[in-house]
Amino acid sequence: MVVRSAGLLLYRLEPSPQVLIAHMGGPFWAKKDAGAWSIPKGEYAPETEDALDAAHREFREELGVEPPETEWAELGTFAYSSGKKILVFCGDGAGFTASAFTFGTFEMEWPPRSGRTASFPEVDRAKWMDLDAAREALVKGQRPVIDSLERALQELASA
Repeated sequence: MVVRSAGLLLYRLEPSPQVLIAHMGGPFWAKKDAGAWSIPKGEYAPETEDALDAAHREFREELGVEPPETEWAELGTFAYSSGKKILVFCGDGAGFTASAFTFGTFEMEWPPRSGRTASFPEVDRAKWMDLDAAREALVKGQRPVIDSLERALQELASA
């Protein structure tokens, strides 16, 4: 069965095109930067939940704030090499302040095979990045999302 996720990618055009992405939390990502960032997103079941509703839910859970009131456009579905698929919606985040986050948490056994459970933030920081920096920072399976956003923004500019 294919694992499906939905996420929200906020963009702003001033001072130059940027996107809001989040650094993944937990011990596996703590000392990594390149390839350790993600679009705020999470799993959902398409048979029981609308993808845009799920993307909003996950944004709230991961960042602890409401996504801005904006028009959301479906950017596309992107497949990871693992087979997982992520449906991404983009929206103009001009005026959205990337601060006052209260990151959601998850629990896992840590250290491995210790029998102890520890709690970690789902993401440990979020910030605006220009498109080239975001492309490098994102996990490999999400990098094509930036290319799609660039094309969509070029189409908007020429319309």
